[in-house]
Amino acid sequence: MKNERQWRDDVLRRLERLADQKANDAVKLAFLTEERIEEIDQMDLRALTELKRHGNGAVEIKLIDKVLALEKLCEIAHKGGDGAEHFFRALESSARGRDGGQDGEQEEIK
Repeated sequence: MKNERQWRDDVLRRLERLADQKANDAVKLAFLTEERIEEIDQMDLRALTELKRHGNGAVEIKLIDKVLALEKLCEIAHKGGDGAEHFFRALESSARGRDGGQDGEQEEIK
């Protein structure tokens, strides 16, 4: 099991990657033809949260909220240990709840 410092470092690293994520491959995916479907395996789609192709040719792409990721990074940096500790405790509690952990309670993130 990860200790608090490992959780913090892991979450900060992931938030940084999300905040810096490009949408290029998500856009390529939206217009990918069936003949080139094998290209999906090489695409970086971490920025993509939703993709819809409509029968009329319209495409909807929803991407991660980079501003929210940056806000969370700043919030953690400005609050220091106390705010970060609360954030990571809530995150761990939430993860236990999703994974069927022992208590399943989720702590509110403020």
